[in-house]
Parts: sequence; C-alpha cells; structure tokens
Amino acid sequence: MTGEKTSVPPDFTEALQVFLDSLAVERGLSPNTISAYQRDLREHLAFLVSRGVRDLAAVDESHLIVYLGRLRRSGTAPATVMRKLSSVRGFYRHLAREEMLAADPTANLPAAQLRRRLPNVLSVEDVSRLIAQPDTKTPRGLRDRAMLELIYAAGLRVSELVGLSRGDLHLDLGLVRCVGKGSKERVVPVGRLAVDSVKAYLASRRDAAAALFLGNKGRHLTRVAFWRIVRRYARQAGIRTPISPHTFRHSFATHMLDGGADLRAIQELLGHANIATTQIYTHVSTDRLREVYRAYHPRA
Repeated sequence: MTGEKTSVPPDFTEALQVFLDSLAVERGLSPNTISAYQRDLREHLAFLVSRGVRDLAAVDESHLIVYLGRLRRSGTAPATVMRKLSSVRGFYRHLAREEMLAADPTANLPAAQLRRRLPNVLSVEDVSRLIAQPDTKTPRGLRDRAMLELIYAAGLRVSELVGLSRGDLHLDLGLVRCVGKGSKERVVPVGRLAVDSVKAYLASRRDAAAALFLGNKGRHLTRVAFWRIVRRYARQAGIRTPISPHTFRHSFATHMLDGGADLRAIQELLGHANIATTQIYTHVSTDRLREVYRAYHPRA
C-alpha cells in the first residue's frame, strides 16, 4: 500500500508526537524503531483523513477493518501488515490510557484478523551439520565456527552477535552479555561447545581490537557479511530450508521448547518484552507434537 498523500490535522500530529515521545522516554526504544512507528502511523492517520475522519474520537473498529483490508488488497506482506497493526494498536491503547480518547477502538479487533506466519526452523541435525562446515584449521574458519556456535547457543539476534565485544564475554562462567532492542541489556548462558569455540578463536587472534568478531577492516563484522557467510555454509551443508536473519534464533527457541523448557524461561533468554512474542514457538512445537502423535498413536 502506498503512503497516503493527504496531510493530517494538527490534532492528529499532536497525538502522534505524544505517543512517539512515550516510546522514547518510557520504553527506551531506538530512534530507528521510533521512526518505523512514525511511518506506519502517519500512513494510518492519512488514511483516516482520506475517509473523512478528522477527529480521533470518531475512529471505530470499522475504520480499522477497512484499513486492514486495504493493506491486504495492496499486496502488503503479511509480516508488514502485522507490524502496521501492532503500531496502530499501540497508538490507540496509549491514547486511551492517557485519557486522550474515551476508549480504545482496537480493543475488540479480533486477533484472527491476521495469521502470523510461522518462522523457518532448522532441525537439530541441520544446525549441527551447518556448524561443522567452517575449516577450523584457518583463522577465518575458527571465527566462523565461533559465530555459528554462539548465535545458536545463546539465541542471539544477528545485531547482538556482531555487536559483541571481548568485554561482553564471561567464558569461565559460561555467560555472555548482549544489548538487544531498545538498548536493553541481558546476560545469557552459553554451552560448553560454544565456549570452547570462542576460546579457540580468541587464541588465534594476534590483535588487541575490542570487537569480538572482526571483518576485513578490523572492525565489527556487519550483519550482511554474517548472513553471506551463513548462506555459503548452508549451501555447503546441503541445507534446503530457506535461511533468514532469525533462523538460528528461531531454531534455538523451538529446540529449547521441544526439549521441555518453560516458555517463560525462553522469553527471558530471548529478551522478549512480551510473552505473546514468544508464544509463536508453541505453534511450531505443536506441529512437532502432531507428527509424533500420528507416528505413534495406534488409531491416528
């Protein structure tokens, strides 16, 4: 859906700024994230004006359903529609909480309006095969093995992985400190295999750079460079599952859940602010349970 060209009334702009300020002050979100909210909400507010709505108090559920329908018909990707809906929900919820609106028009919007696409997940065997691809007889291979082991062991985001510095490691304790969304810090445990791989990589380094994983210019490796590396090893390993920037993180969470880990614990490990974000992995695990049921129940 292309952005609406209609200008928004001053009252809309004021309400939007109040919400954006709350994202920065109360939730500590990054400027990039706030900019994404702003783009989504400007588009939504311009849509309202195009429908003749010039007072937020007049917005009701029907306006939102029409807005979602327009997004879908425009061919907007499901994940993008979900993000836009999340921005709109957060906006109206905040205005209602601050008593700038008498009621939240999104309160009764059915969750089933959108179907959340399940993430791609590698099998445990695929993860092991992919991690085994780097040639650890070379410095680059040692680096790559350490990255693959660590991102899977700790369920890190790609940005968290490539942003690590040596000072973030507490290898003797099996812990790593990372900075996630909204500049929120968390400390996560890592297993023996990841610890050993990172130690081997550090032992091969002859520099004093603070960055943990170095690119060609002696600075932090970029996210794009990391995913080029991953895709190359995936091809070498014969893995056909599409690789996305979150594949290791999704696989980490799903394998933990399949192994019996508590969803709340997984939420903490992933650094999710809301457990609803983590609950998508229960759907992935349910698919696995269904396969087990069909394989072993005598009347399945």
